[in-house]
Amino acid sequence: MVTVEEELGRAVQGAFTRPVPKSAGAQMRYLVRQHKGSTQQVADLLGISRRTVERYAKNQIKQPRPQLATRLEGEVRTRWQPQIRGRARRQAATTDGIMIDVQARFGYTAAAGSTDQSRIRHLTLALPPHHAARLLNAQAAGADEDQLLQLTAEALGDVYFRDDGKRAHGLEVKLTDVLDLQFRL
Repeated sequence: MVTVEEELGRAVQGAFTRPVPKSAGAQMRYLVRQHKGSTQQVADLLGISRRTVERYAKNQIKQPRPQLATRLEGEVRTRWQPQIRGRARRQAATTDGIMIDVQARFGYTAAAGSTDQSRIRHLTLALPPHHAARLLNAQAAGADEDQLLQLTAEALGDVYFRDDGKRAHGLEVKLTDVLDLQFRL
């Protein structure tokens, strides 16, 4: 299932200027450096022993089991190039905005006499910086997936359906059954 949280993270990762370390040893050494040399903190983070962390860091073990490889790559990606990540988030929130490509079921709550039947739509449009800022700030504050989905629906409702307040006053948009979702900074 596609989540707003993951897709926002992927969009920010698109701003990276260097590739993420690929080998398990390089990833483990990076995590140890991030934790100021504490192999025990990295071991606790990954759910493995301290000695195993040391063996990966020295390239004595080269192939992690699939679950560990996934956790290891995820932890490295979340910490990789924090300044570049922050710069991309600030730029999207202040000047550039964010592109969204979504295919989902949109439901509506509108004035009497209008249709509120939900239907699947595919939209690709640019969200202005203030909507990007709301989404990125909510993600950074730890908002859950439902809150992020609601903010996305409000942004799409404002930009696409209400055309920034020029039409469809009072129209509330609900976003359900997300089939595909992508963000680009």
